[in-house]
Amino acid sequence: MKIHAYYSKSAAILAHRIDKYFKYIDGTFHMEQKTTSGKDPALTTQKVWDREPETATIAGMALFLGFSSKQEFEAYEVSGKHADVLKRGRLRLEAAYESRLYQTPTGVIFALKTLGWNDKPEIQKPSKTGKTLQVEIRNTGLIPAGSEKEVML
Repeated sequence: MKIHAYYSKSAAILAHRIDKYFKYIDGTFHMEQKTTSGKDPALTTQKVWDREPETATIAGMALFLGFSSKQEFEAYEVSGKHADVLKRGRLRLEAAYESRLYQTPTGVIFALKTLGWNDKPEIQKPSKTGKTLQVEIRNTGLIPAGSEKEVML
């Protein structure tokens, strides 16, 4: 497995590169002043994107860090010299996705289920305490009709 030379220099450099990835995907913009049209023109400030924000991805982070493939990234994450730094980078990425789950009710339900919650009630089996339920059937003297033909009005 071939890893860029700076990965072996220090964990701090790798952590710094991961920070730069997250800053990079935020995009870049500048502010411009625009005059509104209409009866009463006014001066407003508007954000203009030079580079649109991107979604954080494992593949995107691996490319940004200089890995040749996602498999190479994952192999280094398992047994590399600074695997703990890559694991922390992956955790930051998961946190970014997790924060977006709360924008919809289904996202919240998914997050809760992932955390072990269950939306169906648990069925409790009766415990074997040795107690039994006895049922007694009593005859009232009236015998139910077997069919409509047996009923007289």
